[in-house]
Formats: sequence, structure tokens, C-alpha cells
Amino acid sequence: MNALEVGLYELTRWFLTPVLLLIIAALIYSLIALGSFAMEAWQRRRGCYRPLLASWQQSHGGTSDDLELHIMQRLEWLRITSRSTPMLGLVATMIPMGPALLALTRSDAQGIGDNLVVAFSAVILALLAASISYFILTVRRRWLLQELRSMERAGENV
Repeated sequence: MNALEVGLYELTRWFLTPVLLLIIAALIYSLIALGSFAMEAWQRRRGCYRPLLASWQQSHGGTSDDLELHIMQRLEWLRITSRSTPMLGLVATMIPMGPALLALTRSDAQGIGDNLVVAFSAVILALLAASISYFILTVRRRWLLQELRSMERAGENV
């Protein structure tokens, strides 16, 4: 390999640890969000849920457009997590594939296995985090839009 190829190879290896840390952070975030979501679903089912939009509007005021902006802001990290984590999983899969292919040329089964374990574990965790956050994003968006519509209807009847 020439110097440019070696430089690119080394540069990509530097990104593996930060990408793996981001995947772990996304998984932790999605699990925390899942716990919050489960609690909210339980409260909604029992009828003791206090609507977030109404309390936000009481404290901040604003119009329906302001509430829509608050909804988007509230769902922003779920959206970012659900969209970016699969890409991080792909990056975390591809980085160890280079060393795995080099190990293959040397008939180093241990080297191949070590690198593939990292690659596949990372992509599985990334897809799990993305799936959880996408599920929560979808349902929570519906809930918040239903709250907004109820508030708009209540305002029309006044």
C-alpha cells in the first residue's frame, strides 16, 4: 500500500472508538427514553396523565404554531437517534472489515473473528437503538399531535 492508502487506513481506525461510544450512548438514551415512554403509556392508560402541551402553554403561552415547534423540539433527539444511529452502525461495521480482510489474506482466523465480532455487535446495537427510538418517536408524535388537536378544538368551541 502507498502512503495515502496507509494514511486513510489509519485515519479510519481512529474513528472506531468514537463511533462505538456514540452507539453505546444512543443505546443508553433509547433505553432511558423507552422507560419514560412506558411510564407515560401507563399513565395514559390509567387516566392520570397530565398533558404536557397544556402545561407548557400555561407556563410559556403562545399559539398553535408555538406548540408545534415545541413538539418538534421535544421529539428532536428521538428523531436524530433513529436516523443517525444506523449510519453509525454501518461505519462501525465497515471500519473493522479492513483489518478482517487483511487477516484473511494472512489466513489469520483469529484476527478475522475478532474484527467481525466488533463489526456485527456494533451494527446490532445500533439497529436496536434506532428501532427503539423510532418506535417511541412515532407513537409519541401521535400522542402530542392528538393533544394539540384537542387543544385547538377546545379553543374553537370557546
